[in-house]
Amino acid sequence: MLIQIDTTNPEPIYRQIAAQIRRAVATGEVGPGDKLPAARDLAASLEVNMHTVRQAYTELQRDGLVDVRRGRGVTVLATAPGRAGAHTLALALVAEARRHGLTNTEILHLVEGHL
Repeated sequence: MLIQIDTTNPEPIYRQIAAQIRRAVATGEVGPGDKLPAARDLAASLEVNMHTVRQAYTELQRDGLVDVRRGRGVTVLATAPGRAGAHTLALALVAEARRHGLTNTEILHLVEGHL
């Protein structure tokens, strides 16, 4: 799983990280039981603060996608089925659209055009 940070993106870095992990779960790139990198290791590879990665992991834990255990690391709990999967994909879409410079209004019009 490759995570890339876009420093020109107005989206907070922790949300960029979380969105990319959500996308990896939604697409099956990572699945139940897979371990994610330790916060310290991921932070070092992305050259960001460790607390930024922890914040992303906490958000994913609140969403029920990962289990965070001190000393055991971060484990993917499940793929994102049903509504949770749609939510995950929608968040990934928004993050990707913002990375390409679209505004919230433009993203909304894009989605509404496909309903």
